[in-house]
Amino acid sequence: MFKKKSDIALVGIAVMGENLALNMADKGYQVIVSSRKQDTVDRFLNGRAKDKPIRGTTDMETLVNDLAKPRKILLMIKAGKPVDMVIEKLLPLLDDGDIIIDGGNSNYEDTTRRTRYLAEKGIHFVGTGVSGGEEGALTGPSIMPGGAKAAWPHIKEIFQAIAAKVENGEVCCDWVGPEGAGHFVKMVHNGIEYGDMQLISEAYFTMRRLFDLSPDALGDIFAQWNETELDSYLIEITAEILKVKDEDGTPLIDKILDKAGQKGTGKWTVVASLDHGIPLSLIGESVFARFLSALKDERVSASKVLKGTPIRFDGDKDTFIEHLRKALYAAKIISYTQGYQLMRQAAISNAWDLNYGGIALMWRGGCIIRSKFLADIKKAYDNNPTLKNLLLDPFFTKTIESMIPSLREVVSTCALNGIPTPAMSAALSYFDGYRTGTLPAHLLQAQRDYFGAHTYERVDKPRGEFFHTNWTGKGGKTSSTSYDA
Repeated sequence: MFKKKSDIALVGIAVMGENLALNMADKGYQVIVSSRKQDTVDRFLNGRAKDKPIRGTTDMETLVNDLAKPRKILLMIKAGKPVDMVIEKLLPLLDDGDIIIDGGNSNYEDTTRRTRYLAEKGIHFVGTGVSGGEEGALTGPSIMPGGAKAAWPHIKEIFQAIAAKVENGEVCCDWVGPEGAGHFVKMVHNGIEYGDMQLISEAYFTMRRLFDLSPDALGDIFAQWNETELDSYLIEITAEILKVKDEDGTPLIDKILDKAGQKGTGKWTVVASLDHGIPLSLIGESVFARFLSALKDERVSASKVLKGTPIRFDGDKDTFIEHLRKALYAAKIISYTQGYQLMRQAAISNAWDLNYGGIALMWRGGCIIRSKFLADIKKAYDNNPTLKNLLLDPFFTKTIESMIPSLREVVSTCALNGIPTPAMSAALSYFDGYRTGTLPAHLLQAQRDYFGAHTYERVDKPRGEFFHTNWTGKGGKTSSTSYDA
């Protein structure tokens, strides 16, 4: 059953690691897995991996010696110091041209550092995003590899064999770019995931507050929405979640504490947007909404003191629910628009040649944000690879203009009824700001020059020429240096 040498090693056999190993074995590859604890290895080998071409060990030297050259070692371990620690254990055992792959949710800057560090030692490092959860890992995830390009020919066959496939057989895995590009794209994916989840939650909450609909009824609505442009994994599972009953027969959703967790990738996306100067407002509000949810005890106390607006809705329920569906779709488009803007700016800053249509394809299947409308994004960037903003693509221009009136209706109704919709509101503000040729930033610049002599540009002078005004008559002609942080 076993070949003399294994095709690939996998370090870390928690849920994702186990399922990826089984996926590889099912595609005909021999795998050797490793964990710190022998009982973990034994349990896997004698359980789910029984009768499959999978070996196991707790010893790194045994693991390395079992591999065909160039050795390929996939790390599915906690991001941060654990990755560096395992790399240092492996280094003395490896030869030039061997490959270490980090499949965890590592920060892209760490991946860039590791790629450069290992290149000096003759080792190829790959930082690859893997999305799809435990089901995707087993049946076909979205895989976003980047790092040392020389490694790609050696891992391409395995990665593309285990990756998700879409309807026409296209593979949801391709080379993303150098150094930290793969993990950056995965980070943006996770940020968009935060946005999608928050938008869906706002739509759910709005219907519960306005119409007092039961979880079962809401599950039916989301199931219907999944037959429209909103067709996606997250809408699908939302419909299923709302139908699940607890042991006492009541909706399980009502037993779950309204305090959201997070692992940091959404926050990293927002930090990256600040570093690159991109208005990632919707995803930012999605992260802040999780922070606000964590203040559970404070919110409960505040709810007894701070009285909001009573719910008063006199319109037609079905008409408003259709507005809500369109508003959700409009906000979703804007969320992806912002995510793509961030990737575009990062590509410019890091000299990455990103294939934006290809990224949409990688997200089309297997991953958490997989959805029908990613095919439209792929088409937009295939038609115009240098597209500056998704909203400027003819299809999306027409679509967003038809949906925006519904987004206005929803945001205004929720505001009047005291229902928080931070992500939808951010989407509308971004749209209105982006389509506005003249913003009030000219007043802001005047204020900055007034109190700090920070200078300003003039509309009647060439761009790049800066001016300072002695606004009070008490200041001088000296101005501070003009720069953007």
